This record gives sequence, structure tokens and C-alpha cells, in this order.
Amino acid sequence: MRLWTRRRLLLSTASAAGLVATASAPAHALTGTPPAPADDDIVRRLGSLPGVRIVEERPDAGPGYRFFVLGLRQPVDHTDPSAGTFEQRLTLLHTSAARPTVLFTTGYEAALISRLTEPTVLLGGNQLQVEHRYFGTSRPSAHDYSHLTIRQAADDHHRVVRTFRRLYRGEWISTGGSKGGMASVYHRRFHPHDVDGTVAYAAPNNVDDRDDSAYLRFLETVGTAADREALKSVQRRLLLHRAELVARYEAATTAAGDTFRIVGSADKAFEIAVLRAPFMFWQNGGSAADLAAVPGPDATTDQLYTWLDDTAGLALYADTVARAYIPYWYQLATEMGYLDVPTAHLADLLRHPGAIEPRSFVPRDIPVRFDPGAMPDIDRWVRRSGTRLLFVNGTQDPSTAESFPPGRHDSRVLWVPGANHHTTIADLPTPDRTEATAMLTRWAGRSRKG
Repeated sequence: MRLWTRRRLLLSTASAAGLVATASAPAHALTGTPPAPADDDIVRRLGSLPGVRIVEERPDAGPGYRFFVLGLRQPVDHTDPSAGTFEQRLTLLHTSAARPTVLFTTGYEAALISRLTEPTVLLGGNQLQVEHRYFGTSRPSAHDYSHLTIRQAADDHHRVVRTFRRLYRGEWISTGGSKGGMASVYHRRFHPHDVDGTVAYAAPNNVDDRDDSAYLRFLETVGTAADREALKSVQRRLLLHRAELVARYEAATTAAGDTFRIVGSADKAFEIAVLRAPFMFWQNGGSAADLAAVPGPDATTDQLYTWLDDTAGLALYADTVARAYIPYWYQLATEMGYLDVPTAHLADLLRHPGAIEPRSFVPRDIPVRFDPGAMPDIDRWVRRSGTRLLFVNGTQDPSTAESFPPGRHDSRVLWVPGANHHTTIADLPTPDRTEATAMLTRWAGRSRKG
């Protein structure tokens, strides 16, 4: 699905596939209604919510907002109170209890920065960000992942909504990009009436994960034949220079004080990066300039190494980063499924069968068992019962090779032509952008409130 360069990975938790706005918007966006006066009582009201702790109020909120870092006490197992609790990290950008509220997740660690998602900007609303369980500081146990399921995470979101509706009684919209968009859909599957609508950006469906034919078809047809051949050729050259490049990779990793205990070796990590390079190239790039920068037959090993690092993020497969994303890979290995990539052109050069499988990133002492029914259940719900769902995708994004279908009522799948994984409503063609904005504002009750 997605594991970017270190810079891009950090950006993903902050921008969630591009859905975070670059600046704050006034609280009267799209409505013409003046912003409410500052709520001097907000600290007391937050403190009165059951299970909520104010960690800090940060000074860097934008105009018209106050920015809080919060903790919410959550059950480790929502079906068994005896399993104990953990504190889930939240952030709140508060403008007025009278405004709509946007429930936002990256699907990973919470970004502790004052930035508004696109739906929050369009609605001039409050924004409540939820850190996904087992990421960041929201960890029930360092080594027990048995309660890291999509249903438990959906129940986390349900409890967040139920708790904060005591303060924010108006309409709610959920949103997220990439894995965060998936989490937003999963929340709706199990608690369909918690929010009034959902905007999911670049969210993979992954229902067909056992043969992954959609991903293979996409990677064998995206771009031109020459584009695809250039990427396959650079993969071969990288593997033909494996000894020199792996030695450089291992030396750089050791110099940084890192190791490969989780994946197993620098050689295996290198092979994984090479295999995933075309997928990540199209996911995060794909422009004419990116295509022109793909190393050709005369490229030096230094140029090959630099391109692979920029494209596939070599630091991601060493322990420091890989350890932080064990929960991500665990979710892929147990419920969410994973991609596949073409390998026939590299068959004579590969050494590590199944290297790109999620199990490569989950330590062997953590039990893993895949549930083949989890994603088909989500897909059926979206098709048969999903309402007020908006999916915004890029046509050149391999992550949405398996895209969610539109729901049965007041739902749409809209595509940004030529775009990759980083899409927004603002990027849509004008007619689609107008339709998407109208859907969002209708869900948020603007036509009734005036």
C-alpha cells in the first residue's frame, strides 16, 4: 500500500495524502456566518468530558482556533472491560461548539501540528484528530497486538464521537487519506450513523488481496510502454549491481547506528526496496520530470543508489523506522491485505521469496493469522449499505487500483486525472469539484442552517 521515503512518510502523517490545507481558514468558510466569539469556557468543558485529559494547549493555532492535545481513556478490548485501558492521543482544533466537527485520522500516529484538513477548511468547522491504536503513544501493550483489529479501531472512533458529541452537537464529517481514509470507512461499516458523511482520499479497498490482480494490471498498464520498460530496466540494473549497492546500504545504515534485525539483512531490505520501487514511483511521482529522472543504461551506481533511495526510501527498511511501523504491517498481514508487483522480469535475480510480504516486517514472536473475510465484509457493506461516502482518487495512483465502489445512496467516487496518491477536492475537474463541495456542505447541514 504505502511506505514512503522518510521525508514523505513523515509528511503522510501530517498531510494524509494531501488533504491537509496549507493555511487556516476563517470559521465562516462557505457559510457567510460570522465566527462565534471565543469560548473561554472550552477548557472546563473539555475537562468535564468522561475519560478526557487535557495534555496541553499549544500556542500555534491559526486565527479563530484553539489547539489542544488531549488523551482519551479507551478500553484495550471494547468487548471485555477486564482487559484494561490505554490512553489514546487526540488533537483538537476548536473554533465553536456551534460549528460542524470533522473527525480526522491519518491511520497512523497523530500529527501534533496545527493544520486543517480540506473538509475542515471548507466547512469552517472544528477538527478532532484521532491517533490510531498501537501507533505513537496510543499503545495498549508493546508486544501484544491481538487487539489491533479494524473493529476495535472502529469502536475507538465510536467512543470518541459519543464522548465529544456532548460538546459538539452539530453535524459530524469523518475524513482521512490513504490508510486514514480506510479507517474512516471501517468506522462507518460498524457505526454507520456516528457521522453525517465521510470523505476518503486515496483509500485502497484491498478486497481482492489474495491474488492482487488489480495491482498487477495497474502496474502493467500505467503510463506508456516506454515508461514501464524504463522502470523494469532500472530494477534489473539495481539487482545486477547488488553486491556494491548492498555494501553501501549496509555501511550507511551501520554508520547511522541502525540495524536490520526485523527484516533480517541489508540484502533482503535492498531487494524489497527494488521490488517496490515502481509502485512507489507512481504513487508519489509519475510526472514528466520524474520519468525523465529515471536512471538510464549509462547511469553510475551512485545515480542508481540515489534514485532508489529517493523513490523507495532505504531507511524505511532498517529497524528504527520499521519498528515504529510494525502495527501497520501487522494490520496488512492479518486483515487489510497487501499489494503485489510484477516480478517475472527479475526472476533470475531474486534471492528472497516472498520478501515484500508484510510478514517480513513483523517480528516472528508476534503471531500472525490472516482473516480472509475482513475486507470482503467492508466491500459488501459499502456496496449494499454505504451512504454519504465520497472517495477522491488519482488516476495514476496504484494504491487505488482496487478502489472502493460508490455506496448506494448519496455517494460518489471522483477521480483527479493524471494525479497520484496526493489528491484533494480542489484538484478535481471543475464540475466534480462543484459536486463534491455541494455534497460535503449538504451533509454538514448548510442548506438547513443558512
